[in-house]
Amino acid sequence: MAYNNRRNYNEYGRSNYRRSNYSRSKIHVSKRSRNRAIIIVVGLIIFALIVTLISSVIGCICTGSTKTELTIDTATVGASTKAKATKPVEKPKADNITFKEPEIKDDSNSEGTFDNEYYIWNSKAFEAFKGSKSDAKTYAKFINRVKDKLGLGVNVYSTIVPTHIEMGLPNKYKNTDGGITTKSQADYIKEVYKNYSKKVKYINSYNLLSEHCNDYIYFDSDKSPTALGGYYVYKSFTEVMGKKPIQLSECKESTIKNFYGSYNNFTNSELNVDTVSYWDFSYKMDNTITYEDDSTDTVDSCYNKEAESGAEAYNVFLYGKKPLEVIKSESDRADGKIAIIHNSSGNSIVPYFTNNYEEVYSINYSLYEGNLKNLCAENDIRNVLFINDTLSSADSDHLDYLKKITGIK
Repeated sequence: MAYNNRRNYNEYGRSNYRRSNYSRSKIHVSKRSRNRAIIIVVGLIIFALIVTLISSVIGCICTGSTKTELTIDTATVGASTKAKATKPVEKPKADNITFKEPEIKDDSNSEGTFDNEYYIWNSKAFEAFKGSKSDAKTYAKFINRVKDKLGLGVNVYSTIVPTHIEMGLPNKYKNTDGGITTKSQADYIKEVYKNYSKKVKYINSYNLLSEHCNDYIYFDSDKSPTALGGYYVYKSFTEVMGKKPIQLSECKESTIKNFYGSYNNFTNSELNVDTVSYWDFSYKMDNTITYEDDSTDTVDSCYNKEAESGAEAYNVFLYGKKPLEVIKSESDRADGKIAIIHNSSGNSIVPYFTNNYEEVYSINYSLYEGNLKNLCAENDIRNVLFINDTLSSADSDHLDYLKKITGIK
């Protein structure tokens, strides 16, 4: 019999000569060795997989939960063909946050003066911050309760924006003889973030504002940030979320001169006359405004380009104080929906979010009469951002407004 196929390969080689008993035995030994090697390798692979699985389970238990909450930065599945799930936001421990101290220029060496509890320096008005650790914990506790009330399906973000005195008044005029007594807003903000639950994601806007403290990021006669300051708050959010921010160079800048902010109503000093700048976007949008009497109007911008100079110039942003505005954006970068809860100081911040979200729900918490949870459920809103400045977050009256719209007592 000669070699003709694999069946008699053990007995005959390819040369057609019959193998010896020794050769056949050698082949069997070789096969057994190979099979044992395969079994050992497969066993090692299975063992490694089991160890990895056990380690993962133990890791979940150590973090306090066997489930990972998926951060969805979009509307519900199917609501938009552009909607995608973003990676979960990595939230560093608040104890490890580093706050960049603003390096505020002081070329004048002029002393400040008091005017009705405001500190006037270089014709700029500054309001002292008096918030305490207790105030910080109270605000954090409220945001935690909002997150629990809204449930797992809604992501809750929060940023506390420092005010002008933190970013515009040199340290030698703070808590010194002849200076104004004011508390560290960095310490206060850190205390708020430290007391958030793991379910709440904070946005640290302090550092970007600090880096640009010598730019025109706050008005001299009002506590609100300028549109440039608002841009850095917005940009802080996009950096955490991994989103691409709009560039101001992509927008058209317009200005309204001779703005007289609210501090002019509380002081007798002659303050600097401010200029209101805003950056208009190239993409289209529809903005449905709800007024206090529940009537509505739809316009094609989030800026009131007919706003006049003077005390009303700030009303260029979001057409002034309105309970609710729903802005639908056609930006190429936009997907999903977001509700932004703020007071009038947030008006200069909100418009930029139309670059990244198809629908932006702007809610002024001092005027809105609706219920936030119902609004999110009825409109499939999966992202809620609270923007508050330090002064307002530590104010019990403002907290009462927030409790009213969230149904929290």
